Amino acid sequence: MQRVATRVFVGSSIAFGLIGAVFFVSTLVAEWQMTDALFAVWGVTGCIVLSSLALSVAAKYLGPNS
Repeated sequence: MQRVATRVFVGSSIAFGLIGAVFFVSTLVAEWQMTDALFAVWGVTGCIVLSSLALSVAAKYLGPNS
């Protein structure tokens, strides 16, 4: 379980960074109207990052017997 949670954490962290970069670049372009959608997706990936980090840490400290 820790291995899966760690992989999800790494993947969602990369997605969080990429979406965040696109979001902040898109705020510079006033004509592009996707900023609300990108902000929502960025928030969702942030939640995935935090929850997968919590699962990874919990699995590490709880051990395989729990």
